[in-house]
This record gives sequence, structure tokens and C-alpha cells, in this order.
Amino acid sequence: MTAPAHDSLDPALRRMIGVILIGGIMGILDGSMTAVAVDTLSSRFHASLSTTGWVSTGYLLALTVTIPVTAWAVERIGGRRLWLSGLVLFMAGSVASGLAWNIGSLILFRVVQGFGAGILDPLMLTLLARAAGPARIGRVMGVMGIVGSTGPVLGPIVGGALLQGLDWRWMFFVNVPIVIVAFVLARRTLPADPPEALGAAGRLDVVGFALIGPGAAAGVLALSEVAQRGSFVTWQVLLPLGLAAALLAGYAAHALRVGQTPPLIDLRLFTRRSFSASVVAAAVLGLATFASIFVIPLYYQQVRGLGVFESGLRLAPFGVGSALVMPLAGRLSDRLGSRSLAMTGAAIALLSSLAFSRFDAQTAELWPLLAAFTLGVGTGSAGAPVIGSVYRTLPAALVPQGSSVLYMLNQLGASIGIALVALLMQHAGADPGSGFHAAYLAVATALAVMIVACLFVPGRTPAAAPQSPADPDVERPTADVGSEGNTGRP
Repeated sequence: MTAPAHDSLDPALRRMIGVILIGGIMGILDGSMTAVAVDTLSSRFHASLSTTGWVSTGYLLALTVTIPVTAWAVERIGGRRLWLSGLVLFMAGSVASGLAWNIGSLILFRVVQGFGAGILDPLMLTLLARAAGPARIGRVMGVMGIVGSTGPVLGPIVGGALLQGLDWRWMFFVNVPIVIVAFVLARRTLPADPPEALGAAGRLDVVGFALIGPGAAAGVLALSEVAQRGSFVTWQVLLPLGLAAALLAGYAAHALRVGQTPPLIDLRLFTRRSFSASVVAAAVLGLATFASIFVIPLYYQQVRGLGVFESGLRLAPFGVGSALVMPLAGRLSDRLGSRSLAMTGAAIALLSSLAFSRFDAQTAELWPLLAAFTLGVGTGSAGAPVIGSVYRTLPAALVPQGSSVLYMLNQLGASIGIALVALLMQHAGADPGSGFHAAYLAVATALAVMIVACLFVPGRTPAAAPQSPADPDVERPTADVGSEGNTGRP
């Protein structure tokens, strides 16, 4: 679909965005919704908390393993078919999870659900980027960002509300009507892939898939264990961490070797300064966002003595702030470029994090709520411009790979953020206030790194500020993987 030259989004594109977001919101909600059900599920199935934790961990690992192959599959079978298949797989996992009879079956069915989410989440980015085109990618990602930023915040709130009024099985059954609506609308709305585009991916890079998917999943597992155990120096952390390093190093050696089968993710993408800066900034943004989602409720529970549900509700200003500014930030980035907006957003988020590092039990409740709102404004102001800059500098053929890289690094950033603040809170022991302060100083440090990365994010688009084609900071819709100035596929 080619983007028209005018500024507004045409009705067909608006319908397509809405349909894709209906399908994509489920995986985002489901990933965080079950986090509040650990105690309930542990009691219901008479399982330990560590075993029950695999209900979330198994889902996350399956999602991570699936992401790289989605970039290949979308070229092989088409975006529309793959999207419909992901919806069916996600619904099958949801229904089966709701019917689970013991903790083992629930973990297994959550893995199936995770495979479906691993298709839908990166494919959502790919389909929207292709439909929008480089000139409107900021606006489209700004709208998508409302779902991406509020989903993790709403997940625990929705999960808590369902658990208060209904049986735990409804956390999974609630997906069924949403999937059915999303499937019917997708069949009517999503354009069929051109026949000549199908099968363009060639053979699957089986060796690469066996290395990069499990490698990334092992890294996520190690970080999850850090968050759970509060230490890096345990075999449960070191073993998957070592495995992740070995598998990912093996993939790098494999991907850089010239062969007949193209790699799942071409590492020459990272020779592009603008792409590397954008995905690093997106990863750090994921770190700051998910660290905040994890630690702000802990502040209210452990420092101020509130209940779980009340603490979750006080996270809402963070989601509201992000949701309010993302569409505007996306629209402005299409006109002004990404760099200045991303840096401004990161600076606002950094100042909000420093404010959080000063709060204690005696702080008037208005100030943490206000800081959460401005933190959301900051991350939201940076989110759409950073994501949009990834796609403006990639040719259409590399959009699926860019989506996979972006989503994997964002997922790893989120896992690092949660592990980091969990470790700091754990080490604080009987003084949770100091742990909370240390956690937000760490988040502020990460955001300072993001500001540095944003210095290398492209600036104004050529339409907004014409520059020489040799200027590496100009955002252009197409370019070779290894060169800022040439067009074509690698």
C-alpha cells in the first residue's frame, strides 16, 4: 500500500490500523495480566510460587523464540495469512489455558499462546510500517504506541479486576471474543499480498533459527531468574546466560558467513548508524518503561503500605501520560524528524526519574502521581519518534527484519529493566525506600544513555529540511544495509 502525499491518514489506513491494534492488544495485555495471578494460581493448583512463575516465563520464552522466524515467514506466506494464523494460534492457546487442569498443562498451553503472540507482536509493526510508508510512519506508530504503552499498565489492573469478580479462567477466556472480532475484521480489511511477493524469502535459515531464537530466549530466562532470585551469582542465572552468549555468538559467526540461504536477521543492519542508534534507544526506552511498571507499584506497597490493587491503580497516570502524547509526538516526528523529539522526551523522563529517587513514605501523594504522569509523557514523547526512525531508513524489503530486531531488543531491554530494579530492591532488604531510590537512579542513568544514543538518531526529513544526499543524518525511505547513501537489498 502506497502512502498518499497528503498529511492525513486516509480512511482505509485508519480502518487497517484499528483492525491490527484490536488483534495486537491481546498479546500485550496477556503478557502482564497473569503477573498478578501468581498467588491465585499457586493456591488453585497447589504448586510452588517458583513453578507457577513459569506460567509467565514460558509465555515470554515462547514469544521470544518465535520473533526471528516471523521476519522470514511474512515474506514466505504473506502478511495477511500469517496474521490470521497468529490469531488462530493465540486463541487456541487462550482456550486451552482456560481449560487447564493442572499447573503443567497451564504452562504448556501458555507456551502455545506465546507462540501466537510471537507472530502477532512483531508482525503488527511490520504491517503498520508497510501500510503507512516512510512519510506517515510517525503518526501510525504514535497511534500504535497508545496500545503499546497502556497495555502493560492496564494488564495488571484488568487481571486484578477479573480475579476479584470472576474465576481465574476468565483471564484467558476473555481473549476469545476479541480474537473472533479481530479475525473477522482482518479477513475483510487486510489487503491480500501480491502473488509475486509470496515465496520471496526462499529457504528458512534453519541453523540461524536454532541459534538466535533459543539464544535470545536463554538471555530473557537468565534475566527473569535474576529478577526472581535477586542475584546474578546462581547457577539458575549463569547457566542460561552462558548458553545465551554461546548461541548468539554462534549466530553472529553463522550470519556473517556468506552462504546460499540468507540469514534470518542480517547483522549488516547494524552497520547503519541511524538504525543502530534507533534500536538502542528503543531498547533503553523498554528498560525504563518496564522498570517503572515493575517498581512504581512496589513503592506504593512496600514504602507506603497500600494493597496490590490500589498500587496498580496508581500506575495509571504513567499510562495516561504516554497515551496522550504519543499520537502528537508521532505526527510531529513526520514533520520535524525524530532526533529532537526523542531527546526532549528522554530528558523529561530522566528528570521525572530523578524526582522519583527523592520520594519516601512522607512525600505528599500528589507528587508521585504527577511524576508518574510526566514520566509517561517523556517516554511517550520519545517512543513514536524512535520507532518511526527505524523504519524511515530501511527499504521495504528489510522492514520485517527491522521489526524483529526492534521487538527483540525492546523485549531484552524490558527484561533487563525488571531484573535490575528487582535486584536493587532485593539488596535493600529491610529498607525498601533506599532500594526504590537506587532503582530510579539506575533508570535515570539508563535514560542518560538513551539521550546519547538519540544524538545519532536521524534529524529532519528531507521534506522538512532539504539536505545533501551525502548527509548521514537525513532520514530517507530506502538505503542499502551497509551504506547510508545507496539503495537496494543486501
